[in-house]
Amino acid sequence: MSERYDIAIIGTGPAGLEAAINAKIRNKNIVIFGNKDLSPKLTKAAKVNNYLGLYNLTGTELKNKFADHIKDMGVKIVNEKINNVYAMGDYFALMVNEKVYEAKAIILATGIEYTKPLIGEEEFLGKGVGYCATCDAPLYKGKTVVIVGYNKESVEEANYVSELSGKTYYIPMYKGEYNLNENVEIINNKPLKIVGDDVVTKMILDQGEIATDGIFMLRDSVSPSQLVPGIEIENGHIKVDRDMKTSIDGCYAAGDCTGTPYQYMKSAGEGLVAALSAVSYVDKLHVNK
Repeated sequence: MSERYDIAIIGTGPAGLEAAINAKIRNKNIVIFGNKDLSPKLTKAAKVNNYLGLYNLTGTELKNKFADHIKDMGVKIVNEKINNVYAMGDYFALMVNEKVYEAKAIILATGIEYTKPLIGEEEFLGKGVGYCATCDAPLYKGKTVVIVGYNKESVEEANYVSELSGKTYYIPMYKGEYNLNENVEIINNKPLKIVGDDVVTKMILDQGEIATDGIFMLRDSVSPSQLVPGIEIENGHIKVDRDMKTSIDGCYAAGDCTGTPYQYMKSAGEGLVAALSAVSYVDKLHVNK
């Protein structure tokens, strides 16, 4: 049986980290999922001058301050990507490939997904389009699969798929070296559209097309509506109230995923509010038992 946490936090930017330290201060059993480098967006900042008390720092210097803080607080990051979150009544199930984590409340601090879905991607989700190759690869044993990889981690998933599929194509959306199995064919054309009838039949590229049985879109993160089925979205962001509560009981959100302005101070403040709200929610669950 999976261990059940009080609060699960998805995201290791300013919002997620602030939520984690405040939930921990209030003696909650937490788990936080994200990147050991915390926030790629943060490390790319040339200079940060609007974070109160921490000014004239590079993004990397500010990231290091964050890392020192959570280390001193005993907050440990689980370097795994959550594929789906399902509300199960009195708890949430967080899916990581073949593993499941459980939490009484969750805080979404996933940032903003800058990569728009391809034409047809959402239409064929679950009908040949997926976001977790290691989860669904057995469905394509002996078949043709296209993997669109947005990060280096997707290479490992592509290699796993290639051991089961009849043919695997890899479309890298980043520059670098690709340590792929010999039977994986690299396609250096831009994907434009996913088409099919009841299920996926091919991917249209800027030059040519590929007939395929399945397509995996391996991005750094997925959109909130795909991550948490049923969550209410407004203007492309997670809809929240002043307590950072979403449309789902026990689910809170903070940071860029809730809307503009996309600022570190705003994200950290929302992370604090989300943590306090989640703590209050968990405490009420104990009282009502």
